[in-house]
Amino acid sequence: MDREKLVKDLMYHVRLGEDSSIEFKSIEFQNNNPYRPNKDKMAHELAAFANGQGGRMVLGIDDKTREVLGIDEDKVGIAEEWIVNISQSKIDPPVKLDTRLLQLPNRQGDLKNVVYVEVPKSIMVHSSAGKYYQRVGSTKQEMKPDVLARLFQQRSQSRLIRFDETLVPKSKIDDIDGSLKKKFLKPSIPEHEQFHKLHLTATEDGDVGLSVTGVLLLTSEPTQWLANAYIQCVAYSGVERNADEQMDASDFNGPLDQQINGAFEFVRKNMRIEATKKVGRVDIPQYDLGAVFEAIVNAIAHRDYSMSGRRIRVHMFADRLEIFSPGALPNSLTIDGLMENTVTRNETIVNLLSRYYNAREEAGRQALIERRGEGVPKIIKASKELSGKEPEYRLIDDNELLLTIFAASKN
Repeated sequence: MDREKLVKDLMYHVRLGEDSSIEFKSIEFQNNNPYRPNKDKMAHELAAFANGQGGRMVLGIDDKTREVLGIDEDKVGIAEEWIVNISQSKIDPPVKLDTRLLQLPNRQGDLKNVVYVEVPKSIMVHSSAGKYYQRVGSTKQEMKPDVLARLFQQRSQSRLIRFDETLVPKSKIDDIDGSLKKKFLKPSIPEHEQFHKLHLTATEDGDVGLSVTGVLLLTSEPTQWLANAYIQCVAYSGVERNADEQMDASDFNGPLDQQINGAFEFVRKNMRIEATKKVGRVDIPQYDLGAVFEAIVNAIAHRDYSMSGRRIRVHMFADRLEIFSPGALPNSLTIDGLMENTVTRNETIVNLLSRYYNAREEAGRQALIERRGEGVPKIIKASKELSGKEPEYRLIDDNELLLTIFAASKN
């Protein structure tokens, strides 16, 4: 919505008052720091909007008198930063906000600075101060256990519904990139039917849009909706994370197949290749590229996309390659069981990547993903044969899986 239409819409609500979709808050400062309203109460309001259908908040308007009080010009930026910090530090998981600085007229016609905050409907369930709130009319209320249980089921955190098939709020069919959808379509069958059957689209409460899988495979920039759905790659010349030793860095945030290829080429480009001349020249790459490809594919396919604040990280060092994948091991799978068992967290993503996408030559197969449980054994066997040291899997804080592949060397 452009600024002029937004201002008119807000003034309409100022005249009528708060409802289930909009909240007004005056804000008071002490020593240039907001001290009223209380931070916890603000967190409850934001979480309640995110747990419902989304909503809007305007800082600088009295909620009882509906008077546009405004915020001093030198404090409006502080107010915006304050509300964003609350959304990130006082709510679990953090809530994404869209903010705008606007001017609204008061009853005398004088323009006053306000902070407009838009809270999208979330695909997760959010708590503040350990409690779960919902919006009821113009107020927030703590959710009763049965209501909370239904919401968890709807938002898929109970895993009764696959998270990768969940509707992504504010996504639309028009967001699909025409060049990315072709591989999924068959002639003579309506597109919407095919997308629905493949769980690339989803419907909830009458809203139709892209599923998590649809956003990840059919849009050119999935991070518009899933902010952490990308791969961060960094190469260091030494053995520690030291900014002074950083040689190269790139983020890959396109559709999943492009993320895989981008991260793979990053490793290929930055890895060292040594040579021996004992009996002719023998090249010794730091890593088996087939194992590297397998490891990146596994990270993309099996990471927990519901987690906020975490992305896949591919970090290269002089002596090792580290791949961090968000999420604990799915279901009852253990580190020791990785070699013998295959458990899929993202069934729809894995299914489509295995059916519609081709692997690179280094993988030694045609499909991008194989579903026979051979990935982890291949990573371990090929890497150990090259470096003489077995790769290690380790859980970090029960929220992240770390794979370390050790570099080969002629020494």
